[in-house]
Amino acid sequence: MAQNGVAGGLPSPQPVKIQEIKCTKIFFNNEWHTSSTGKTFPTFNPATGSKICDVEEADQEDVDKAVQAAKVAKQRGSPWQRMESSGRGRLLYRLADLMERDRLLLATLETLDTGKPFLQSFFIDLEGSIKTLRYYAGWADKVQGRSLAIDETFVCLTKHNPVGVCGAIIPWNFPLLMLTWKLAPALSCGNTVVIKPAEQTPLTALHLGSLIIEAGLPPGVVNIVPGFGPTAGAAIASHRDVDKVAFTGSTEVGQLIKEAAARSNLKRVTLELGGKNPCIVFADCDLQLAVKETQHGAFYNQGQCCTAASRVYVEESIYEEFVHCSIESAKKIVIGDPLDPQTSHGPQIDHQQFDKIMSFIESGKQEGAKLEYGGAAVGERGLFIQPTIFSGVKDHMRIAKEEIFGPVQCILSFKSQEEAIERANCSEYGLVSAVFTTSLDKALSVSASLETGTVWINCYNALHAQAPFGGYKMSGNGRELGEYALAEYSEVKAVTIKLSQTL
Repeated sequence: MAQNGVAGGLPSPQPVKIQEIKCTKIFFNNEWHTSSTGKTFPTFNPATGSKICDVEEADQEDVDKAVQAAKVAKQRGSPWQRMESSGRGRLLYRLADLMERDRLLLATLETLDTGKPFLQSFFIDLEGSIKTLRYYAGWADKVQGRSLAIDETFVCLTKHNPVGVCGAIIPWNFPLLMLTWKLAPALSCGNTVVIKPAEQTPLTALHLGSLIIEAGLPPGVVNIVPGFGPTAGAAIASHRDVDKVAFTGSTEVGQLIKEAAARSNLKRVTLELGGKNPCIVFADCDLQLAVKETQHGAFYNQGQCCTAASRVYVEESIYEEFVHCSIESAKKIVIGDPLDPQTSHGPQIDHQQFDKIMSFIESGKQEGAKLEYGGAAVGERGLFIQPTIFSGVKDHMRIAKEEIFGPVQCILSFKSQEEAIERANCSEYGLVSAVFTTSLDKALSVSASLETGTVWINCYNALHAQAPFGGYKMSGNGRELGEYALAEYSEVKAVTIKLSQTL
């Protein structure tokens, strides 16, 4: 492995020995605990197939203990609840600073656990996580209610109170980034949190536990329960002392979480789920920019993104040129060791995901789409799949309808603006979309018609802590990021006062 530091202006992964990975236990009350069942589970490096280490496996009893710790920490009179709101902000700033200090280590752990390229972990995931913490640190003392005009007899005030104990169930594709998207607004509003990282990628979440202690957050405010969805995740979703749950993952699991929430205590739920995201490329676009951005959207993180640009609708007059340019661009993608700073494309997360993607590629060929590039496994070990491009894709094909969650770009053609909008909206999903055109009128009119929570104009994956993110339809409900996320972690209380005499 490369030595720690910066070579040629680029950061190098930090050497990590397995025996040096200390944070592998269940974390609650600012202490590390072994599993109540004595069980552990392994986490693997998807680039090599080798085991990284074993992690304690949380079950129902462990979740109960973590929830109880969070419940005590949120009670009136606790250190967390007595703390000034600006004090919460200072702790979030301190946590961000500690994450900045450990940035090389965290990026290396993220790459080992997920297989994503190291520079992506360092510059995108860690940068985004740190910025999210700092953004919500600034909000901590600015969450405020209103004074409402009723009549001269009454004065009405609104207050924004914490929801309470918030469960956060984190996906494996962006483990640390998605964690901070939930943790930061929850803490900013004064909640306590129980986090379940994905079983495939628990290491950065657990290292965060050590930073929670070092930052000085009171015991029980943040608790981390590594484990499996059907056990630890289900325990959080159905727990009667959990007041809200936030989940990022598949639509199928999101439905189970919402059902469990309804059957338990009708806890609040926010869901960021799947997508089958359309990009509309008009003939008047900057062609090279459109090729670059849509391909980045399709292949980023090995295509393992809910925002993946998986349906690219290209106007007929530039269709052949767009396909040709996309193929030439894909040839420049570097597949290899994720810890090599030159690598831009790593492995899929596990064998299940690998097999699923390969079955989609086979179905595309069988249904009549033209395989223009890629479509094969790479190497004798690891879970690498070539970036794959299909042309001649039709809307009825499986690769055009279902979420692939892999490096497969589907390129379709269209004749008119109205046709493109209708076909783009013809999906059960509605997470993100993109429009490529030099016409401002066209950009605004098309974006107004697209049924997605985010529309990018002449760009892709342009995510910022200040801008809300979430989906329409079966892509979920609620919003993360921006001021909008604060509403997901606050209860609004109206206080109405009858005046003894009119003013």
